Amino acid sequence: MKPFSWACVAIAAAAVCGTASAQVAGTLSVRAGVTQISPQVKSGNLSAPSFPGTRVDVHSATALTGGLNYMLTDHWAVDVPIGLPFKHSFYGDGAIGGVGKVGETKVVPATVFAQYRFQEANAAFRPYVGLGVTYAKFFKERTTATLNGLTGGTPTNPTTASIDDKWGVTAQVGFVWQFNERWFLDAAYYKGFLKTTTRLSSGQNIDIKLNPNVFAVGIGYRF
Repeated sequence: MKPFSWACVAIAAAAVCGTASAQVAGTLSVRAGVTQISPQVKSGNLSAPSFPGTRVDVHSATALTGGLNYMLTDHWAVDVPIGLPFKHSFYGDGAIGGVGKVGETKVVPATVFAQYRFQEANAAFRPYVGLGVTYAKFFKERTTATLNGLTGGTPTNPTTASIDDKWGVTAQVGFVWQFNERWFLDAAYYKGFLKTTTRLSSGQNIDIKLNPNVFAVGIGYRF
């Protein structure tokens, strides 16, 4: 997914924005939209027995998402993204680059942000920054015949995988653009810092830094 053209969006917003009702302390809002997670993978090597330099890559995933936001003050807010699980596929890399898909997993990245909004509470266009804590829950890990062949698994005794759930830190930058008194557009970029370990039933394991780039956009309603 191409990065948002922040400059163009900001210029367009500034050209049409008027004054919106205040986003003051005590304001609760909800939103619904879509999010893409694009892991920036730095894979370790699969432990022995394996080909030297056996690594993996993790592809991007997109899901329907939303979020809750509560203004603690006119500038500080608590933001909680929510949504459906993301489904990521794993592919061979390094010494096994080109072998194709070796597995997949679903993940729910539960994050709570402390968010600071710039501009005054009655501004229609409000950029923000945030910093949050993420707990990544991995589940429904599946492997392929290709991984079986690489690790000695068989159709009757396939190699299975388990990915460690992990805590991480996520930074956030984005904006809220109020259409009118209640409705708004919320768009954001997150940068996550997350490292986990995949463990195979063969006794092998591999460390993976995911450190994803995340793009989220949604339409929201302010109460």
